[in-house]
Amino acid sequence: MKYKKLFFLVILILTSLSLRGVEPVKYRKLTPEEARVILHKGTERPFSGKYDKFNKNGTYVCKRCGAPLYQSSDKFDGHCGWPSFDDEIKGAVKRIPDPDGSRTEIVCANCGAHLGHVFFGEHFTQKNTRNCVNSISLLFIPKGEPLPPVVEETKPEKEVAIFAGGCFWGVEALLKEKKGVLETTVGYTGGHKPHPTYKDVSYTDTGHAEAVKVVFDPNVVSYRELCRYFFDIHNPTEWNRQGPDVGAQYRSEIFYTSDEQKKIANETIGELKKKGYDVATKVQKAGRFWKAEEYHQDYYAKTGKTPYCHFFTERF
Repeated sequence: MKYKKLFFLVILILTSLSLRGVEPVKYRKLTPEEARVILHKGTERPFSGKYDKFNKNGTYVCKRCGAPLYQSSDKFDGHCGWPSFDDEIKGAVKRIPDPDGSRTEIVCANCGAHLGHVFFGEHFTQKNTRNCVNSISLLFIPKGEPLPPVVEETKPEKEVAIFAGGCFWGVEALLKEKKGVLETTVGYTGGHKPHPTYKDVSYTDTGHAEAVKVVFDPNVVSYRELCRYFFDIHNPTEWNRQGPDVGAQYRSEIFYTSDEQKKIANETIGELKKKGYDVATKVQKAGRFWKAEEYHQDYYAKTGKTPYCHFFTERF
């Protein structure tokens, strides 16, 4: 009887996940070399790709998800060893500045697969643009043949982010204004003392920072957007303080909950450094988050006051 109940419980859980639409996305299975380029942003050797000296009529699609990316009519010989296109299908390709600011990466807008880099001002064509693409990131569909079905990514309905940037009253108040943020909680994290109180964090060495846990809808606002917004609502160049509040508990820090969040946080900091900011913000793996006392939750909404050291300053 016990095992029978366990069996039905497992079936119930699996059925629930299916109904919520969180099944894994079935992208095309990649070879190790394809994964090196497409997932890990590698580069194939020049003049080695099958589409470098390829001139047939048709459409080039993303090898990972099948989304149409380029038309053959926009392909030209860039004399670089990789397929070159001076235009893409509208909305199909996303441009992302490299953290070092020297190049601009191009990825599939649908699934994020790495394609290559885009360059401007080389005067190869009238459009003066060269999408330099790895052949291994593409599949060619001859003109007249049906395109493969596009596999769209299934995103979770909720994701969690944790930010620390001074007094958590102000950070929470401004984060709540961001579209896509579903819920916020202020608390303490990053330290060593269990069950800390506000008095502990303020007057003893707990190692904790005042932080805000954010539950957001990634279908409305991306983690990258939240990171940029976080840097817009506090001063990331101040060390162990924010405005008049001084102490390690007021430090600027991002606590990531996944490797992807870690990558995005570091990339965003790289963008700021490229702009000339001496960034003090640390990036650390999220640990136990201790909820602060109830009177700290939604402090400004309860009191009708306004933040005294947090305000929006556009940095991106």
